[in-house]
Amino acid sequence: MIPTLAKALAERGYDTLTEVQEAVTNPDLAEADLLVSAQTGSGKTVGFGLAIAKTLLGDAERLGPPAAPLALVIAPTRELALQVQRELAWLYADAGARVVSCIGGMDTREERRALDRGAHIVVGTPGRLRDHITRNNLDLTDIRAIVLDEADEMLDLGFREDLEFMLGEAPATRRTLMFSATVPPAIAELAKQYQRDAVRVTTVVRGSQHADIAYQVVQVAAHDVEHAIINLLRYHDAPTAIVFANTRATVARLAARLANRSLPVVTLSGELSQDERSHALQAMRDGRARVCVATDVAARGIDLPKLDLVIHADMPTNTEALLHRSGRTGRAGRKGISAMIVPDKATNKASRLLKWAKIEAEWTFAPTAEDILALDETRLLTDPLWDAPMTEGEASFAARLMADRSPEAIAMACLRLYRAGLSAPEEVNAPGTAAPRPERAPFGPSVWFELSTGHDKRAEARWLLPMLCRAGNLDKVHIGKIRVQASTTLVELAETAVPGFLASLGAGGVLEEDVTARQLDTAPDFASQRRGPRPDRPERAERPARKPRSDAPRADSPRPPRPRTTTRNSSAAAMIGPGATPNSPTGRPGSLCIP
Repeated sequence: MIPTLAKALAERGYDTLTEVQEAVTNPDLAEADLLVSAQTGSGKTVGFGLAIAKTLLGDAERLGPPAAPLALVIAPTRELALQVQRELAWLYADAGARVVSCIGGMDTREERRALDRGAHIVVGTPGRLRDHITRNNLDLTDIRAIVLDEADEMLDLGFREDLEFMLGEAPATRRTLMFSATVPPAIAELAKQYQRDAVRVTTVVRGSQHADIAYQVVQVAAHDVEHAIINLLRYHDAPTAIVFANTRATVARLAARLANRSLPVVTLSGELSQDERSHALQAMRDGRARVCVATDVAARGIDLPKLDLVIHADMPTNTEALLHRSGRTGRAGRKGISAMIVPDKATNKASRLLKWAKIEAEWTFAPTAEDILALDETRLLTDPLWDAPMTEGEASFAARLMADRSPEAIAMACLRLYRAGLSAPEEVNAPGTAAPRPERAPFGPSVWFELSTGHDKRAEARWLLPMLCRAGNLDKVHIGKIRVQASTTLVELAETAVPGFLASLGAGGVLEEDVTARQLDTAPDFASQRRGPRPDRPERAERPARKPRSDAPRADSPRPPRPRTTTRNSSAAAMIGPGATPNSPTGRPGSLCIP
């Protein structure tokens, strides 16, 4: 290995290389084109950085002055491109490499100036890179290596034409390395067309995807999904967690709820600008935020430190989304948890999704408030601070505290102070439990009015309510009960709204058109107005019994009975009466008798 790169790896704590890194740095593959399959989180970025090192540096330890780029790395998303740039920057720092990014959403003028100053490696997204090439900002004449990261995702996003354009513009002598989670026919075709005798490298063992991830299916009642998310975050207390949702609206709602629970949260979705995305990810990296609520825009290429927990607030739409979402944790040998929230009615769908993804998951329930509070006590008692040596100042304060307070009071204050900075856990119901019906607040002091319309004029509450709001200067909260009677309607109004309602009435108490309103002195007594038992109906005269049907013609029958046929699809001859011709079954021309 080149000494400058080996030094960078040692400084980053790389004692050994991952499986994919070992495979692509095999000396026998130093000049070969590669088609690599490796699971998410296996260290692919450092892997292809090491793989192209010999191609860029040769036998030297450092690169020359930056000029036209020597390597081009293409990534499907802005976040992944920026992450690749950061990884290659530290890997090639001692080699003197200048790594430039060209991604959508950033200032093209700044990127053009950066390219004019020279670069050794350019990392970018397909659309922006092609734009710079067509504007002659990016010169590919000296390119020695092209890397396609997440090639399958780029084809899924519709970047095939852009990729073919760039591969066609680059020198035919360059090396081409394609990294893809899977190798569908489209990737194989692209490799056959633009690679030279590519060597197939795979480190994905069938059925062993994400061995460092513990999958959980958290069954909840439909109305407890958000409570379950809050309790999972509290229970696992992960340094960094990401919550995936399927829509931007859900992302915004969940982020607001978590922020209200004093959880430091950021959001990541397609509607954000590149600057907003970068700031959100930086807040996660430097610890200012611990929870990221995101759409699937963050399912690929996001590498956050100490990301130990992934929560699927909405079920993934397919197995690829499930694997890529979950792959944000359990990276580079670190253990992680992927918890999928499954409401009652979606258990079968979840089972099918896990089966198709070949994942064995633990079926469990959301942590309860009691579970979380008990775990708080355990964490407090096992905190390493208990075993830390006591300073002289701390000993003096402890003595003064023991003199003023009892041990029980000190312990109580200790627990309360520990929980003060934590979100209170939520109450969750068992799966299958119906959502509790909210209790209706009492209407309060009210006044009753009588309207001059009722059942006789087809009065209904659904059109009386908007009429009262419109013509009576009322809001829906000011209207209580509406009782439609035979010729009138009784309406309950809040006492505070009565003056405004009376002021809106016209001459003679006219509310609207021919409907008038009159204030009642007392509340109506509905109990006395209830209908009594219905009077008995007079008995009906008995109908004469029906006579059995006969095929014989009746004496008063104006025409003979129709002939019966055994089947509905009888022939024309069978439908013609005896002695008649097909054109005249009854002896009259133009008459046809069909049963």
